[in-house]
Amino acid sequence: MPEKTAKTAAKATGSKTAPKVAAKAPVKTPVKAAAPKAAVAPKAPAHKPAPAAAAPRVEEPKKVVTQRQGFKANEFVVYPAHGVGQILAIEEQEIAGAKLELFVINFMKDKMTLRVPTAKVANVGMRKLSEPALVKKALETLKGRARVKRTMWSRRAQEYEAKINSGDIVAIAEVVRDLYRSESQPEQSYSERQLYEAALDRLSREIAVVQHSTETEAVKEIEAQLAKSPRRGAKTEATEADGETDEADVEADGDDAAVADEAA
Repeated sequence: MPEKTAKTAAKATGSKTAPKVAAKAPVKTPVKAAAPKAAVAPKAPAHKPAPAAAAPRVEEPKKVVTQRQGFKANEFVVYPAHGVGQILAIEEQEIAGAKLELFVINFMKDKMTLRVPTAKVANVGMRKLSEPALVKKALETLKGRARVKRTMWSRRAQEYEAKINSGDIVAIAEVVRDLYRSESQPEQSYSERQLYEAALDRLSREIAVVQHSTETEAVKEIEAQLAKSPRRGAKTEATEADGETDEADVEADGDDAAVADEAA
C-alpha cells in the first residue's frame, strides 16, 4: 500500500509540472512578435499631411480682366508704330517684383505680338479704329493734288515717316497722295517707294477693318480715288501761296538731292 501511494503521488506531481512548461512556450512567442509592430506603426502617418497642404495652391482661381482704359479684349485697335492690331487678352505679369497689367496685341500680318502696359496706352498713342466719317475724309484726301515742299528729300522723308507713325489716318492718306506715281509718271526712287508702300499698307489695313472688307478690296478703292486726282505738273495759286508746288516742279532740284542722300 505505501508503494502504490508513492507512485500515485509521483504521477500526480509529474502531470502538474508538464502542463506548466507547455503553457509557458506559447506565451513568450506573441510578446516578442508584437514588439516590432508597435515600433513601426507610429511612423506611417507622419508623411501623409504634406500633399494635402499643397493642393489649394494649384487650384487658385486666376483673375480674368476683359476691359481696361476703354479697350476690350478681341477689339481691333491702331498702334501708331505698327498699325492695326487685335487685343488678344489683358493679362497680369510680375516684372522686377512689380505687378503690371498688359494689353497683349497681335499684329497678324507682321506675325508679331506686342505687350503694352495698360497705364501707358495714352503715352504711346494707341487708339480705337477711325469712325466711318473719318475714313471717308481720308479717301477724299486722296483725290486732292499732290503737295510737295521745296526741301531736301532727306527732310521730306522724315516728315513722311512722322506722318505714317502718327497713327492719324488723314495724315497717312496725305503721304499716299503725295508719293503716288501713275504709270505715265517717272519711276520712284527706292526710298520713295518704301515710304509709299508703308503708308499704303497702314491705310488699307484700317479701311479694310472698318469697312469689313479685305485688304485687296481696300487697296483697289484707294487706287480708284488716286486716279481721280488732278494730273501732276499743273501749278495752282493755292500751292504757290503755301510755298509748295506740284511734284513735277520739284523733280529738277529735288531728285538730285534725293540721289545724293541715298548714296550717302
